[in-house]
Amino acid sequence: MSKDPRESARAAEAQAALDRVKRDSESLLGSSMGRAADHFGAKDAPEGDPVELWGRRIGRSLSLLGVVVLAWWLGHQLKVW
Repeated sequence: MSKDPRESARAAEAQAALDRVKRDSESLLGSSMGRAADHFGAKDAPEGDPVELWGRRIGRSLSLLGVVVLAWWLGHQLKVW
């Protein structure tokens, strides 16, 4: 393999292009669903603290349930369903 600076620049440019294609080819829904799964799975909880982990999971699940109930109530009040 030659140590030509032009070839290394071309290789770096090609790698950057491949990285952009990989980043841009992710679907919006797929990445959003992945982030939501991480959020409701409490991936941001401290390691080794099961009380904190389950507390976050239960709290986030209850907040989701509250949003669904409030949306249903609003739809019922507006005679949407």
